[in-house]
Amino acid sequence: MTTNFHAKTVMRPSNRQCGFGISGLLWVIAIFGLLVALWLPVRRSVIPAHRSQCKNNLKQIWIALSNYESVYHALPPAYTVDADGNPLHSWRTLILPYLEQKELYAKIDLTKAWDHPVNAEALKSNVLTYRCPSADGPANYTNYMAVVTSNSCFHPTEPRPLSEITDNQMETLLVIEMSSDHAVPWMAPRDADEAMFLAINPTSRLNHTGGMQAAFVDGTVRFLIDTLQTDIRRAFVTIAGNEQLPDY
Repeated sequence: MTTNFHAKTVMRPSNRQCGFGISGLLWVIAIFGLLVALWLPVRRSVIPAHRSQCKNNLKQIWIALSNYESVYHALPPAYTVDADGNPLHSWRTLILPYLEQKELYAKIDLTKAWDHPVNAEALKSNVLTYRCPSADGPANYTNYMAVVTSNSCFHPTEPRPLSEITDNQMETLLVIEMSSDHAVPWMAPRDADEAMFLAINPTSRLNHTGGMQAAFVDGTVRFLIDTLQTDIRRAFVTIAGNEQLPDY
């Protein structure tokens, strides 16, 4: 009897096939390394550019507030209110005409609240001046806030004449860049209070590593480190505290 044996063929990778696999892996590693090498300089250039643009945003906000003050002889209130004292609109809405946003301003019904349906279209708008390029979150949110107290540049509901600011204008805070945890829709009548400003620390979710941008009454915009002493920050907020600030 004749028996047929069908031997199974076992395919073994040749040295050539193994070599190609290793070479391919080396090519992938090399390409990845090249991409990282190209990305790092871009990353290093983007970060300072964003910080510079953020500084420019605050400078534009200062100019708008200055022009508003020239017309009304006072800084705007932190927010407007209706007959019952309910908040309606933020100071950020009030200065839109001085930010080359007259068309957007004209769409807003100032007699209705910022989140009223009649103002829904305006609320969706992305005002680039109110947004740091490094910020995350919705496009119509802002981190640029006033520190609102009865003794700061922005009074809750009343205009603030510059004559009431008797502290050194170079050391009196006008608008600060708050952490992302406190970002709000730019139309919202919400800002920071003193406690929120004093609480900023190295663990805060800031748009810039190590600190935040701040605009002062004299028009300067400076970078404040996140470890700045509490007594200096508190002195920045007040408009008539007559504090003697140490070097910082």
